[in-house]
Amino acid sequence: MKLLLTSGGVTNQGIRDALIGMLGKPIAESDALFIPTAQWGQPVCGPQSVWRSTAGRGDGSLVGLGWRSVGVLELTALPSIDDERWVPWVREADVLLVDGGEARYLATWLQRSKLADLLPELTDTVWVGVSAGSMVLTPRVGGEFLDWQPDGPDDTLGLVDFSIFPHLDYPGWSGNTLEAARRWATRIPGRSYAIDDQTAIAVVDGDIEVVGDGRWERFDH
Repeated sequence: MKLLLTSGGVTNQGIRDALIGMLGKPIAESDALFIPTAQWGQPVCGPQSVWRSTAGRGDGSLVGLGWRSVGVLELTALPSIDDERWVPWVREADVLLVDGGEARYLATWLQRSKLADLLPELTDTVWVGVSAGSMVLTPRVGGEFLDWQPDGPDDTLGLVDFSIFPHLDYPGWSGNTLEAARRWATRIPGRSYAIDDQTAIAVVDGDIEVVGDGRWERFDH
């Protein structure tokens, strides 16, 4: 897969250009599936927030970028229907738009739905993550980001070899300062990045590039 791991979505032209480069064609000629599942595991989210993101409302909206078509793929529903029904939907999509929320909850449903097993086969598909939708592909998220099961493990899918601290310096979020990110990084082995909502990490064929107009910092422990 080609990965565009964002904190706040496609919020500036640099991130949008990276997305178009991964698609290899205009957004208007691309078909997307939107995955809102992570919101159900995040206590501050609910029906209204799921509707807003699915309807393409708000800054950094993934749904409202001008796709040829957009469908909703709810992972909690997939175990109740035959694989032969939903797997073609995924294979035919150019891009998976994976919303934020709670990363461990999302990882659990990626595994239960068996979509996680399918990901290695989707070599030409683009994955665009927002916040938890990006963190879920990393090895660990850190205890600071466990809201669904606060005393549970913090491991996620590990499709990339670095971790992500999102929403750096987000207004009003005292737990998302650079100092907080540096403390978080001391408990995360290996490489990690703190990124704000104007920054994304692009991963193509193992090559990593930080894109966008925002503030970010890399940590190596």
